[in-house]
Amino acid sequence: MKPIMEIDNAVKTIYNDNQNLNILDGINLKIYPKDFIVVLGTNGAGKSTLLDAITGANSITSGKILLNDDDITGKNLAKRSKFISRVYQDPKLGTSPRMTVAENLLLAKRRGLPRRLRLRHLKDNMESFEKLTADLPTLDNRLNTFTDNLSGGQRQTLSFLMAIIQKPELLLLDEHTAALDPQTSQELMELTDKTVKDKELTCLMVTHNLSEAVKYGNRLIVLKKGKIILDLDTEAKAKLKEEDLLEYF
Repeated sequence: MKPIMEIDNAVKTIYNDNQNLNILDGINLKIYPKDFIVVLGTNGAGKSTLLDAITGANSITSGKILLNDDDITGKNLAKRSKFISRVYQDPKLGTSPRMTVAENLLLAKRRGLPRRLRLRHLKDNMESFEKLTADLPTLDNRLNTFTDNLSGGQRQTLSFLMAIIQKPELLLLDEHTAALDPQTSQELMELTDKTVKDKELTCLMVTHNLSEAVKYGNRLIVLKKGKIILDLDTEAKAKLKEEDLLEYF
């Protein structure tokens, strides 16, 4: 099976305290179709920097990033956003507060299309948006609610829906449940897991939560000081327990 994405010897170097520091230090990673990869690591391990490198939010110093055999290393964030979606830790990121839930979903549905003046046709999309949110108590009957009036959990659920509405080539989840209360976090993780499986998405999820790392996904990667020090496949991950991961922290 050919990988959707291949990261080849990626290095990200910054100048800090009068010396060069590799935040990413020779990352080699192949991401295959339908992979749900959980990325684990302490603060400063390079997790968010890795996602920045993939999206183009922060370019790598050396190495290559291939998407479906296409070298996207030099492509900017806007060009990569047609194929790669990301949900951030902060519920306020990724949504427009002065637009309704439906307007945000319509904006996400048109991601990557040419921008020009035209009618929105919002009403034509309301039925599909109602179906999309029908089984979500957090957003059901709130399509006409301004996003700024939503709770953190509701807003993060909206961000997730916006990220998957076009079925991206690669979905990136950057600790997307970390800022939520335990109950809301669990509900969003269950929605995430179900959606990734049902829609057969390819996903890379960063987390600090050991129980989430063990429970979800078919692969587990541990980052430390910019290096991948552990990459477990489905069989090895199935045998994993939380205490097995403590030695890496």
